[in-house]
Amino acid sequence: MSAARQRWLDMGIEVLAEEGGVDAIRIDRLAERLGLSTGSFYHHFRGAAGFKKDLLAHLEEVQTVGFADAVADTDVAPGDGARTSADLISRLAAARAEYRRPRLEAALRAWALTDPDAARTQAAIDEGRLETIRAVWRQVTPDEEEVRLAALLPYVVAIGASAIMPPLGDDDLHKLYEMIVSLVPDPAAEQDDDEP
Repeated sequence: MSAARQRWLDMGIEVLAEEGGVDAIRIDRLAERLGLSTGSFYHHFRGAAGFKKDLLAHLEEVQTVGFADAVADTDVAPGDGARTSADLISRLAAARAEYRRPRLEAALRAWALTDPDAARTQAAIDEGRLETIRAVWRQVTPDEEEVRLAALLPYVVAIGASAIMPPLGDDDLHKLYEMIVSLVPDPAAEQDDDEP
């Protein structure tokens, strides 16, 4: 991807996040903010419709790759959900600037309510992120229902944290995650309870 094309797409994401909606993404405004000509735009994209299609593809990549990168090296402890959860949360907290953008999240979800292409993109992002978390949990437990629920819980909390107004801050979200981890049963303690 050329540097100019990348700049157009990145600015589209910025405008979507800052101004809270797809209607704010106008070629003339993007060109002005970038200091580029509209001719540059038409060199890289097939009009506004082509740009929005390419922007959605770019959003899907940005929103899933950063998340997957943050989770990739989670220290998985087979059979120990609490330890695995704690490491997963600390990795996501350390990388939250890479993937957590509540205003962008809200803007894309609003766009998805009125545009089938945006809805497909949002569904792909959600599924990609959830599958990333499920892949971690499959190393912890063979129970696929437990894997599904263990992935859903933190993800639903994160989406809710982005959806409320004002969005929940990173520190409060991290505290909620720590509370969730404290509720995960400790297998070592359970074994001690089973012993006579």
